[in-house]
Amino acid sequence: MPSDAVKNHNALTDDLTAFRHYLQAERGMAVNTVLAYGRDLTHFSEWVAGGGLKDYLQPTVRELSQYLTYSRESGLAPSSIARHLVALKMFYRFLRLEERTTQNSVELLSSPILWERIPQVLSPESVEKLLAAPQAIDRFYLRDRAILETLYATGSRASEVVGLKLADVYLDSGFCKCTGKGSKQRVIPLGRKAIEALRDYLGGLRSKLIEGVDDAPCVFISRGGRGLTREMLWILVKKYVRRAGLNAKVSPHTLRHSFATHLLAGGADLRTVQELLGHANIRTTQQYTHVDRDRLKAIHKQFHPRGK
Repeated sequence: MPSDAVKNHNALTDDLTAFRHYLQAERGMAVNTVLAYGRDLTHFSEWVAGGGLKDYLQPTVRELSQYLTYSRESGLAPSSIARHLVALKMFYRFLRLEERTTQNSVELLSSPILWERIPQVLSPESVEKLLAAPQAIDRFYLRDRAILETLYATGSRASEVVGLKLADVYLDSGFCKCTGKGSKQRVIPLGRKAIEALRDYLGGLRSKLIEGVDDAPCVFISRGGRGLTREMLWILVKKYVRRAGLNAKVSPHTLRHSFATHLLAGGADLRTVQELLGHANIRTTQQYTHVDRDRLKAIHKQFHPRGK
């Protein structure tokens, strides 16, 4: 790598490190969020190191557009490219804040509408199959059933479910408190099925798993009182997806998508769903409104003078 390119790359590396510190120390972002921004910007750094930008502090719109092309050719999904662009805009806003650059050409880039995709959603019937997949022969049957019921009942992210604490669950009142992105808490109602599954698990299997353990704050644990990780939850869900004979792409997040979709299809308003999902921006929630078309057609047909 030529000397100027080395200097450019080293300076970029230093700025990326400072950006991560800024996000965590000054913006108070969660560790997982900071790590996600870091991974996305590492991809950008690798492109710069390969000759993508001569001077990352003075990029042109054309050069940055070439980065998006590079990302597509690298096999990144449209949603991933859109997320990378958000990270890139955040990074350049930080550079302007630090007076490292006055360049704002990155703000002129936007995610093409073709990148938007409809989240994968399970039908209510498929959800029932998945929730019924854990059987009494399974080693942690009661726990696994309670996890699946909680995922669907609350629409929570995988990280929120594995991070759920006993102190955050109020079964008698029928709700739980979830801690989402940016350490923001929200209250989510629990349905009867989820409450029953949680009672069975907390009063039975969990008591055995924490025998001899002094401190086990998490609701969902493995033997010895250790809390589950997101990876463990992902593996657990995939196990029951296969057993239920569902699409192999179904993941914990699919239940979150299904939760939102089924609420809207049932008549819930968008603001309520936004609150339940913990979305800061309602535009994020609007991705689920496509599912309401059949219901809107039915209403139009029923009530419009010329709808029939």
